[in-house]
Amino acid sequence: MPEPHGLDNGLTNYGDRDFARFLRRSFARSMGISTELLNKPVVGIAMTPSGFNNCHRGVPELVEAVSRGVLAAGALPRPFPTVSLGEVFLNPTSMVYRNLMAIDTEEMIGAQPMDAVVLIGGCDKTVPAQLMGAVSANRPAVQLVTGPMSTGRHRGQRLGACTDCRSFWAKYRAGTVDAEEIATVEGRLSVTQGTCAVMGTASTMACLAEALGMSLPGTAAIPAVHADRLVAAEASGRAAVGLIANPITPDRIVTEHSIENGLRVLMALGGSTNAVVHLAAIAGRRGIRITNQRLNAISDETPVLVDLKPVGEGYMEDFHAAGGMGALLRELRPLLHLDTIDVEGRTLAERLDEPLDWVDRSVIRPFGEPVSAVGGLVALSGSLAPDGAIFKRAAASPALFESEGRAVVFTGLEDLARRIDDPDLDVRPDDVLVLQNIGPHAAGMPEAGYLPIPKKLAQAGVKDMVRISDGRMSGTAFGSIVLHVAPESAIGGPLAAVRDGDRIRLSVKDKRIDLLVEEDEIRRRLAEVVPPPAPARGYKALYRRTVLQAPEGCDFDFLTAEGR
Repeated sequence: MPEPHGLDNGLTNYGDRDFARFLRRSFARSMGISTELLNKPVVGIAMTPSGFNNCHRGVPELVEAVSRGVLAAGALPRPFPTVSLGEVFLNPTSMVYRNLMAIDTEEMIGAQPMDAVVLIGGCDKTVPAQLMGAVSANRPAVQLVTGPMSTGRHRGQRLGACTDCRSFWAKYRAGTVDAEEIATVEGRLSVTQGTCAVMGTASTMACLAEALGMSLPGTAAIPAVHADRLVAAEASGRAAVGLIANPITPDRIVTEHSIENGLRVLMALGGSTNAVVHLAAIAGRRGIRITNQRLNAISDETPVLVDLKPVGEGYMEDFHAAGGMGALLRELRPLLHLDTIDVEGRTLAERLDEPLDWVDRSVIRPFGEPVSAVGGLVALSGSLAPDGAIFKRAAASPALFESEGRAVVFTGLEDLARRIDDPDLDVRPDDVLVLQNIGPHAAGMPEAGYLPIPKKLAQAGVKDMVRISDGRMSGTAFGSIVLHVAPESAIGGPLAAVRDGDRIRLSVKDKRIDLLVEEDEIRRRLAEVVPPPAPARGYKALYRRTVLQAPEGCDFDFLTAEGR
């Protein structure tokens, strides 16, 4: 008997298969679909529009374009909703809900009758959630991103969310921009649909989806408002139909080699620190572990080649016009695993053998003339982070790479908010700001690791300080910031032992972050740590019980390859 396809996939179980098929088709006909179309293969379209997700304002138009491609290729498109994660509209942080969206995506792909699926997303946690779900569902899938915003203008200056958001806010805190101007800038930072205009987390993950092979070549950087974004959507629909006749499941695409290619691209982009956590989670669904040692080896071998904010000067629309991922991958070719395949079934070698139209070398540098000779991110170890931490050297101040300072400690977000701008705060420019209890267990790992410069120092002209936390920061942020410290303070990691006045040493050269306190004293302090109270019910209680630490991607323990 041939394998069921289309609407005959996964029939609802009534104990009578023929009745189940009869009933399903009866209800399907109530949607006004012809019998001819009901007999076709089905492509699901995971759609994520939401009134609380500005990045996804264009999703309805993308769904229509994907549907055109599916129909033209001879299949039936069936859009379906999943959780949508709008980064700035979620409390306490979107990171808490990434795994919920991944579960939703995986289960709806598996539960509903589809032969392949197109995943439409863009905002920071959306693309990793969709990729995590797709890898676990292991049904043929194509990732389609919503695309980046176009830039706005303010007094002759280009503006793009959200690096320029942070830059102007820092000036406002320092008193060099007044309330009237900051209110004007507020309306000029995000002027079109789409994701942040810089190489933040959303754009980084879009590029990594293409590097992994889960998106069509050349689609990562097309601006959200560009006509080619709709052309890419239509092509993604056609590609999904092609995967039905020639099934290429995510387990053939997401491999150890493609994950390493993703890391190479991450380093060359000067991309978001959050991508390390997301790649670890995607890899974990396949039983692949990214070690700190391998991450550092790749980083030290891979130059930063893309000159975009927050590391450089350009915006995503410039990257697209400059040649995009195709140009970047060709520069990285000697370092890449060329045997990986993409959703079209082609090897990376076959893709890169094709001629390239043009490259703007002011945006995508030649391999021998990089923005930086080494990759944008490094993993740190040491007595303060036995299981690792992440440092974005491409967006930090080189003068602080080898430094030692006195700790100024904040015990949580409320403590930070209450005291950071207190004029009586005992803080100096050469101190180290430490924020505890914002890791995955304590607070869901919010993007609060980008601690603001204390106002009295900002007003005195201080632009950067060493800052340390077990949380994350936005991919659009910049500064000398140590993130993802593991184990986190709430579960007894050494970060919980730091007290005001302790000495902390950062060495990017040695890739270490150390608390200069005797081991016996650290142990004594940690014995006094009391974990935060656990949520009593619901999803947040599940999150607290099962979430893993940052090096394992902050996935749930039962969703990883080992946990299944």
